[in-house]
Amino acid sequence: MRVKSKLPAFTAVLLLAACFGAIVYVTMGQGAGAATIAHGFDWITFDWFSTRGHATGLTANFSFYLDPLSLTWMLFVTGLATLIALYASEYMSHDVGGGYCRFFAAFCLFVFSMSCLVMADNLLLLYLGWEGVGLCSYLLIGYFYKKPSAVAAAKKAFIVNRIGDLFLALGIFLIFVHFGSVEYSVVFDKARVYLEALRAGNLAEIPAVVQIISLLLMGGAFGESAQLPPYVWLPDAMEGPTPVSALIHAATMVTAGVYLIARTYPLFLLSEHALPAVGWIGALTALLAATIGMAQFDIRRMMA
Repeated sequence: MRVKSKLPAFTAVLLLAACFGAIVYVTMGQGAGAATIAHGFDWITFDWFSTRGHATGLTANFSFYLDPLSLTWMLFVTGLATLIALYASEYMSHDVGGGYCRFFAAFCLFVFSMSCLVMADNLLLLYLGWEGVGLCSYLLIGYFYKKPSAVAAAKKAFIVNRIGDLFLALGIFLIFVHFGSVEYSVVFDKARVYLEALRAGNLAEIPAVVQIISLLLMGGAFGESAQLPPYVWLPDAMEGPTPVSALIHAATMVTAGVYLIARTYPLFLLSEHALPAVGWIGALTALLAATIGMAQFDIRRMMA
């Protein structure tokens, strides 16, 4: 029995198109102004921690950090997701039973997780979206769960990405321990002292722990963006449906690492090794990927 209704697909397309329109409206109103924090609701608030000899608290609200970087990223996340969902409405119409609904449920959850990742105003909400993206990647890559190669590829992607997530979690822990907060506005404000020392050429005034933070964040970015060495999951991820490859592995998920580095760029400036490492590893990954692509026969693997 074929799918009788495309209501899940059309609902997803309409909602994503509405999100894209809302982002365009906000972007036009925001312009190139300063960052704006849109508070949703209080999420996590503790005030009984003690770090570096003084009492502090952990505040991580469900709030959105709206600036030119996050709005630009959301434009192509929602815009491309709308077009891919429209394409998938026909591509996946051959499926039977509840698979059609399952696909678009995971699809919409992925876009929601990516939106949390991009628009989060704190690192904890970013990490929640980061893990949500990893979960949806597992669900979508292994969509054809009766196919052993698809199941193996989904498990491989999930496990390899957890390695990068460990580095990201350690980086967030160090940021909280050193700066006493996970909110961007607070962390960047406290990092301004080190940036002034950097401009003055006083690298010795920047603690080693601050330089280690950017290296840990870099490890997390490499896992999500399939850079060397944890790149091995990406070619096998083509076992998922073609719309999954378009959404996750060409448009959004693999750019999450790029966004992380761009968002925490002030912290990367504080390490003399982080940005050169990003450049070298990115170049080596591009060279290795090009040589691997010359021996592939699957066009999706070549594109990946």
